[in-house]
Amino acid sequence: MLRISNTVELGDWEIELHPIRAQGAGGQNVNKVASAIHLRFDIGRSSLPPFYKERLLALTDQRITQEGVVIIKAQRFRTQEHNREDALNRLREIIREAVKQQKTRKPTRPSRSAKRKRVDAKTRKGKTKALRGKVPSG
Repeated sequence: MLRISNTVELGDWEIELHPIRAQGAGGQNVNKVASAIHLRFDIGRSSLPPFYKERLLALTDQRITQEGVVIIKAQRFRTQEHNREDALNRLREIIREAVKQQKTRKPTRPSRSAKRKRVDAKTRKGKTKALRGKVPSG
């Protein structure tokens, strides 16, 4: 059972966890032991509320396939148990970030002094550039 929030939980049947061999350095052990975890989570078939599903499918995350399957490969740790926990935590974070409400942006206006400073700076810069012109020969 994976708890997402106080009201939302995912059953163990919804998350596929497969042990695989980890990549990278590790000596002989890495060739013998399947310590990495490959997690698959089908958004469409899950028991998540419709709002959660819509927000997840709208994400432009490379871990979500076009079919709506979240794929996570966890191989950060040396033990399978740690990697399993890591994969589940990462899935939980993806779901939480997807449903987090963004604060609405309130447009602001620049203050009068800020406008004045900007115009003054432009005028000064313009005068400096005007002095750079060719000197009339005479």
